Amino acid sequence: MKIQFGDRIIESKEKISIQELLNEDIKNSKYATVGALFNNEYVNLDYKIKKDGKIELINTKSKQGAKIYRTTLIYILAKAFEKLYPNEKLVTNYQLNNAMYCDVENFEITDEFLEKLTNEMRDIIQRDLPIKQVIMTREEAKEFYEKNDTPKGRLQYDLTENEEIYMYFCEDYYNYCYGTMANRTGVVPVFELIKYNQGFLLRYPKSEEPEKLPRFIQNKKLAWALNEYKDIHRILNIETVYRLNKSITENKIKDYIMLDEALHEKKIANIADKIVKNRNVKMILIAGPSSSGKTTFAQRLGIQLRINGLKPITISVDNYFVEREDTPRDENGEYNFEDIEAIDLKLFNEHLTKLLKGEEIDVPKFDFKVGTKRYDGEKMKLEDDEILVIEGIHCLNDKLTSSIEKDKKYKIYISALTVLNMDRYNRISTTDNRLVRRIVRDYQFRSYSAKDTIRAWPKVNNGEEKNIFPYQEEADSIFNTSLIYELGVLKGYAIPLLKKITEKEPEYAEATRLINMLKYFKEIPAEYVPTNSLLKEFLGGGDFKY
Repeated sequence: MKIQFGDRIIESKEKISIQELLNEDIKNSKYATVGALFNNEYVNLDYKIKKDGKIELINTKSKQGAKIYRTTLIYILAKAFEKLYPNEKLVTNYQLNNAMYCDVENFEITDEFLEKLTNEMRDIIQRDLPIKQVIMTREEAKEFYEKNDTPKGRLQYDLTENEEIYMYFCEDYYNYCYGTMANRTGVVPVFELIKYNQGFLLRYPKSEEPEKLPRFIQNKKLAWALNEYKDIHRILNIETVYRLNKSITENKIKDYIMLDEALHEKKIANIADKIVKNRNVKMILIAGPSSSGKTTFAQRLGIQLRINGLKPITISVDNYFVEREDTPRDENGEYNFEDIEAIDLKLFNEHLTKLLKGEEIDVPKFDFKVGTKRYDGEKMKLEDDEILVIEGIHCLNDKLTSSIEKDKKYKIYISALTVLNMDRYNRISTTDNRLVRRIVRDYQFRSYSAKDTIRAWPKVNNGEEKNIFPYQEEADSIFNTSLIYELGVLKGYAIPLLKKITEKEPEYAEATRLINMLKYFKEIPAEYVPTNSLLKEFLGGGDFKY
């Protein structure tokens, strides 16, 4: 076999593992190697090479390496927990900053508990134990599950088209993860367990600095919003993909869709009520990461405001870009339209101030082709029963509206804060949920392929991390746009688009990873989605204009 690694072509025998083939390169890497790309597919270092191909090693300095680090650390946490507390039930709930929020059902989290768990995890890591991937046939898996009464990896077996069932073993402990995992415990030495709310946080490094923990930042408002939705769905008994699939097979899914949509309507109405009660508020500022459903949310909020006697008037930040030659540039010398300095802050604030005083303004229209503002005679004036609604990535940053008093502003952060898990140990990433939404929407309305969307996604994420996430806690309200059933609907749209990406294309690895997540969802017919649902922003055919 011929294997390309960097500038080298390596002649090798068949069925050699990546670990064996590149052992010296792995040992000499500055940052811990936790996985690899083989022919544009994410694989474990124990992966046996059976054909010619190209290998790229994945270390903890990369985004994918950070994901593998996190997955492996959760596996070690679960192994340590089950050894110490075999009769208790640990649940990994959601990501909060660079940490995973976990709790134990009907169990008090104490300092002693966290110390014991930390020491056990450190022992597992220091012994640098091998984590072996075991592949079973369906018949072997049937015998395994008959012998072991466990939900671990059970979704794989329930999916009848899976001819092979995977499990990861470390000593006598076994579990499954829906993603790539490191092949040794010693590569994830940096972590911390700290008490948080009724549970605890498993903290881990960022990809930018994989050798140390980042500064701990409280996200009280975000945690509250996530906990609220988690508790509601726990009451509904829809916390995992297994439970969601069961509701479909039992013909209960329409009821859960109605409950989920009713929850959205109630939360939007509550936000509108809070705004109306505060007589000083003259401006609503809405921000959230890509594919959060901001457009539909703003229109549904507008309906609730009208019920309360307030007429929402929209002003677009996109019309207030600085002239093209004044636009800041990024590190590659390209125009950075996401930088707040790309906005004509002086003019924008002058116009806002005039509007709040009841004065009239000439509304600019930004011509993106030539890069300048134009005026076509459009005027705007804010009446007493009207309220400004502004949507944009910088809306939680006070620099955008620096001339406006704080009590006149009401800030709303929205995002698809996913609370559905694959199982107790495997969560579904909020970022992945949004990416699936965007893949479907981009194809439906922008003629972009899934490959185009995946290629652009890292840049989108970088802009969010710089311009949106640091200001989450500035919000007066947080609205979770996720719907417990949505991936079951989006699956039917997304998988055919993802399958168009070929093995030779760099985006194949992400496409395969997303397919491997979505395939476990039973499909839900799109006609079950109400026409006023936020999900229609991505599917089309809804009540609102986008």
